[in-house]
Amino acid sequence: MFYWVMKRIIVGPILNLLFRPWVKGLDNVPASGPAVFVSNHLSFSDSIFLPIVVPRPVVFLAKSEYFTGKGIKGRLTALFFRLSNQLPMDRSGGAASSSSLTAGMEILNGGGVLGIYPEGTRSPDGRLYRGKTGVAKLVLATGVPVIPVAMIGTDKVQPIGRRIPNIRRVGVIIGEPLDFTRYEGLGDDRFVQRSVTDEIMYELMRLSGQEYVDAYASTVKDRMAAEKAAGRKTPKPDADNRRAAVRISTDPPGGPAPGAVTEIGRARAQEPDSAPGSGEDGAPAQR
Repeated sequence: MFYWVMKRIIVGPILNLLFRPWVKGLDNVPASGPAVFVSNHLSFSDSIFLPIVVPRPVVFLAKSEYFTGKGIKGRLTALFFRLSNQLPMDRSGGAASSSSLTAGMEILNGGGVLGIYPEGTRSPDGRLYRGKTGVAKLVLATGVPVIPVAMIGTDKVQPIGRRIPNIRRVGVIIGEPLDFTRYEGLGDDRFVQRSVTDEIMYELMRLSGQEYVDAYASTVKDRMAAEKAAGRKTPKPDADNRRAAVRISTDPPGGPAPGAVTEIGRARAQEPDSAPGSGEDGAPAQR
């Protein structure tokens, strides 16, 4: 009830008036039945704008820290996230992350729509980072369709660290459903999990026009934080230290035209799938 009141009566109309979000591919949203929405993650506001334009309620997996805050502010934050259809996601890996994935699976088994950020955290610089295989585990275990979603311009509306958003248009591009039922019975195969995740990330790259980086966003954030603490500036990426990347023009009104490739970068060596502390088993959640 709270979700629909906020969406239809309070928050939704206000945000539609101020930010005038445009949406492309709305007909790709299934009218009924379970589905997983996988999205790039540019801003905290992604979890607000996507549910506004999608007619069905979307349950997001959010980082568990939002639900464990202390004091009045912490309790109010936890209450808001629970009432706005968000579930806590433990990103520490292992049994804790598996338990969180089970909660997401229950939503899908009940015929609902689950929203996931495969990168596991917000992009630190607007690029698209390597996906974690938690989303693949869910999809392979349930056999539900995957709906790729590209958020456009939300990082300009609310950059990391900014509480008061900038007033400007944002966009949402919803791609055609991806079907992974061909991997039925292979859900525990780590190579299949990585293959499914990479296919999802490629589609997000194609829809969003972002440059793809074959590294985990959390790893890059940790490195940037360490360099900042040491008083060093993080160098900007160049063509010699990134994996093949495709950029798609976003200039035409109404959002990018999928498939309009304008630039291809040079290749870089891949990092191992599973490194200590990488949180590969963790399902994607926002930070």
